Amino acid sequence: MSTKPLVLDADGTLLRTDMLLEGIWKGLGTDPAATLKAFALIKDRAAFKTEIARIAPLRIDLLPVNGDIAAMAVEAKDAGREVSIASASDISLVQPLAEHYGIERVFASENGVNLKGSAKADALVAAYGEKGFDYAGNDKSDRKIWDHSDGAIVVGNAGGGAKGLTNVVKVNGGWSPRAVLKSMRPHQWVKNVLLFLPMIAAHAFFLDTFLAVCLGIISFSAAASCIYIVNDLLDIEADRLHVKKCKRPFAAGTVPIPIGMLTCAALGVIALGVAAMLSVQMFGVVAFYMSLSLAYSLRLKRMRWIDIMVLASLYTLRVVAGAAASGVDASVFMLIFIFPVFISLGCVKRMTELALAKDENPLPGRGYARRDMGDLLNMSAVGMIGALVIFFLYSFSEQALALYPDQWLMWVALLPIAAWLYRMIKLGYMGQMDYDPIVFAMSDIRGIGFLLITLSLLFYAAGLWSEWYGRMFG
Repeated sequence: MSTKPLVLDADGTLLRTDMLLEGIWKGLGTDPAATLKAFALIKDRAAFKTEIARIAPLRIDLLPVNGDIAAMAVEAKDAGREVSIASASDISLVQPLAEHYGIERVFASENGVNLKGSAKADALVAAYGEKGFDYAGNDKSDRKIWDHSDGAIVVGNAGGGAKGLTNVVKVNGGWSPRAVLKSMRPHQWVKNVLLFLPMIAAHAFFLDTFLAVCLGIISFSAAASCIYIVNDLLDIEADRLHVKKCKRPFAAGTVPIPIGMLTCAALGVIALGVAAMLSVQMFGVVAFYMSLSLAYSLRLKRMRWIDIMVLASLYTLRVVAGAAASGVDASVFMLIFIFPVFISLGCVKRMTELALAKDENPLPGRGYARRDMGDLLNMSAVGMIGALVIFFLYSFSEQALALYPDQWLMWVALLPIAAWLYRMIKLGYMGQMDYDPIVFAMSDIRGIGFLLITLSLLFYAAGLWSEWYGRMFG
């Protein structure tokens, strides 16, 4: 067993993340103007890192750690070996990191020196001598340090930088495609069934319409996943303070931030490309959805009540997208009806988060605390009542009378709609549902029953059941 000092890289080695990238994304979320301005220093890497660390100081205690490297450091200290950290990150971040883990000696970027590659190798050789230390790293640039170290601890594949080395210890690292898929939140794609609403409401049950909506769902799913990744990168620190969100891939460090950024860009291209294939209108809807979602992630979600209005708008845009993808005109009444429904569901989302919160403090990254539960409950009730009133008024419109000859069945359909909304509000207030009410609704058996009853009544009101029965058996 080696008795020489053990030197640990920080980003990607001791930590399952990169502190510079974390700082950039945190800065974009808290002070985007100052963060973007800091990129004027990008050619001076050391100065750039110092400025980012100043704009967006990190919670060192929340950063995810590679357990194998941490255990190796503890074992080395117990054996009487010196353990130090040598990182290209700014000293203002590396020093607290070392103190947090009881490591006394630190090498980091400071005083205009970017401690990476050859600069780090020179500093370590000056401190410990040629072959006088073991070094743990994870990047191709670490090869310049390993060439001067006695032993190499390699995390992941290090970009091939460890090829040809002797006296190598391999440590698990990197990422998996499954973790990347998780970061895209595929379970949220179920919300995009809302794109079928215009087709169903207009009774446009044609194969080409159905296929066009399916393409629209692919576009919207890619767009949503693109923004989910952006949102998670902006919210990494807040997510780590959350009882469930702390397990998200970027917060937990199971997917590197650069991989997330590449995935985000690819999803954005897919979303806009498929939308452009469908129509100019669909491209415009998807582009607007992504822009509004980005504004929500950057700023609007922190503004009380505004965030719920934006959430409702984002849900409503899915219905507009369904009309744009299929070429079916979306009823103005339908849009006016579903908006207050989504206002209620937006309130339900916040009530669920508050009901599951562990204390009375405001939600991380949000403007609500438990004291707001009553106001959220009242707003959700107003949304429910407004939606029911609008649906009732719609039943008297010329379009409704043409599509649904048996008007009275539309009035009966108000009962299961009201029962479903009441159930959602009640479960949200009690904290007995998923953090996303739409995702919960797609797996809630009783709620699905209410929705199926509603659809059946509307189909009877439209005479569709008898029409289909006649086609099949007449």
